[in-house]
Formats: sequence, structure tokens, C-alpha cells
Amino acid sequence: MSCHAPDATFTVLQMLTGITRPRLLLRTARIGTLDYARARDLRRILRAPVTPKPGADCLAQLIELEEIHNARRLRPLHEVGSPWRAARHIEVLIALLAEAQLVTASLRPRP
Repeated sequence: MSCHAPDATFTVLQMLTGITRPRLLLRTARIGTLDYARARDLRRILRAPVTPKPGADCLAQLIELEEIHNARRLRPLHEVGSPWRAARHIEVLIALLAEAQLVTASLRPRP
């Protein structure tokens, strides 16, 4: 890990604190983190050939993907384009919350 990685991680974690979503979406995602299996779920959600390493880059990808889903959620119904799918949005939120927990746990000093 480079010397700049903690700064990038803190920046990404600060971005997470500014995200506001409907309570039901967040509550559902928090419950979903209990069944989150990183190796299985993250590859599928990010459509990656291999499971990415935990850290700022992975969180940034998830934040970007979640913002896309949220923009679809907020888009007027008559607009043409990819429809918002609640289940897919929740999957991304589950991964985002679980990965943020993983990263913050790795930053805590161990006794």
C-alpha cells in the first residue's frame, strides 16, 4: 500500500458521509450486509473478472455505481433509458456498506 492510500481512503469515506438516501433503502441494505459474501457478490455487482482488493478504489467504484442507480431512481417516469430497479440498487448499497465497514475496520488500531 502506498503512502497516499490512507488519504484516498479517508476522502472516499468522507464522500460516503454525504450520501443521503431513503430510510427504507438504507435499512434494507444494512440488513442485507449480514448475507454479503464479498467474493461472490462484489465480482457480480462490479461485473469484474476477479474480486477487487478492498480499499479506496473499490469504494469509489461502488459510489459511482450507486450514484448512477440513484439518478435512475430520481428520473421522471416518462424519461427513456435504463429503468430503475430497486433490487439492483439495494445490491449496490449492500456492497457499498459492507466494503465501507471492511475498510474502516482495517483502519482502526488494534490493541
